[in-house]
Amino acid sequence: MTQQLPRPLAGITVADFTWIGAGSYTTKILADLGADVIKIESTERMDTLRDAKPFKDGVRGVNRSGYFADRNSSKRSVTLNLKSDAGNAIARRLIERSDVVANNFTPGIMERFGLGYEAVRAFKQDIIYIAMSMHGQTGPESKYLGYGLTMGAVTGLHHLCGLPHLEPTGTGTNFPDHVPNPAHGAFAILCAMRHKRRTGQGQLIDLAQIEPTISLLGPAVLDYTVNGHITQRTGNQHIAAAPHGVFPTTGPDQWIAISAPQQKQWSALLHVLGMQELASDPRFSSAAQRWLHRDELNTCIASVTRSFDNHVLTQLLQQQHVIAGPVQNAQDVLLRDPQLQARGHWVYLNHAEMGETVYNALPVHMSGSLSRPHRPAPLLGEHTDSVLQEKLGLSATDISALRDQGALQ
Repeated sequence: MTQQLPRPLAGITVADFTWIGAGSYTTKILADLGADVIKIESTERMDTLRDAKPFKDGVRGVNRSGYFADRNSSKRSVTLNLKSDAGNAIARRLIERSDVVANNFTPGIMERFGLGYEAVRAFKQDIIYIAMSMHGQTGPESKYLGYGLTMGAVTGLHHLCGLPHLEPTGTGTNFPDHVPNPAHGAFAILCAMRHKRRTGQGQLIDLAQIEPTISLLGPAVLDYTVNGHITQRTGNQHIAAAPHGVFPTTGPDQWIAISAPQQKQWSALLHVLGMQELASDPRFSSAAQRWLHRDELNTCIASVTRSFDNHVLTQLLQQQHVIAGPVQNAQDVLLRDPQLQARGHWVYLNHAEMGETVYNALPVHMSGSLSRPHRPAPLLGEHTDSVLQEKLGLSATDISALRDQGALQ
């Protein structure tokens, strides 16, 4: 019965020029929701994630990157040489038959190919065009290059991540790529589609990837605005809660996250851990005292949690309404997490070269429509012929001639 449900974006076509991170993840969301996302690449300059680890079975290849696969599920791949007149003309014809154009290049790149917003609007007036560079299309730093690591640094996110009195640790390069930027980008596209349905008008969406990242830093900005105080790195500490942190459990590198900010939770935590004697300790008599003596408190708790299995202790604490969760690794999350298994989060699809591969489902379940990956990541240029036949009505002879001209590289 589930397979008969429609996909909410069925009938929408996206000409996808994005690559690497946030742009590819934005269009992945649209593709998993049913849009026909045509990823336009080139064998001369393919999406660099195709050459990024991990590779299936450790064998390197442009069609074997798990990193690339997860960001490009449900898409189709076409190879075009945009530097050739014929290849560029094909790109324009595909855009004419598209509802959305997406790119996350530095400003000026698409313009060099004659495919910037103004050029596209001249032949496709109602196009929805999203440009997702790091700093946006305007401003003194609009041409600056960067990845998620850079965005975390310039937005202040990096400054907040890590342990006190140590260098900023950051979140790696992936946090802006996977969370704030794709979510804001996809939302903006859906809003523009709604606007177009009401007015018939397309528009340019200028998304500067630093700005959605900044939107996550509200408390730090407010702290400075109101108090003139620059928030510093606090590790796992919470400004108003103790205990609140990660504690060791049995086994090598096994941990549990515990937070008990309320008095009832504190009492329940002591009961589960068999540490009732701490209830009468003046250092821990109130939430304020526990926060002031949080280092001593953490040491006491850690001395007891070491004798528990992290999953067992999580269940015991959650049964008493204490906030807790095991610190899981990728293997745990993929194979052992009962909640993700129950919700069917992981989707297994048969990839043409890698065989059965696993994909993240979108984190939303819709009662009236499907919102899951339905096609594995495409091989490089896998759908060139079928897309040109279907979208442009080209014959096999036409396509062969274009290939001979070097237009489909």
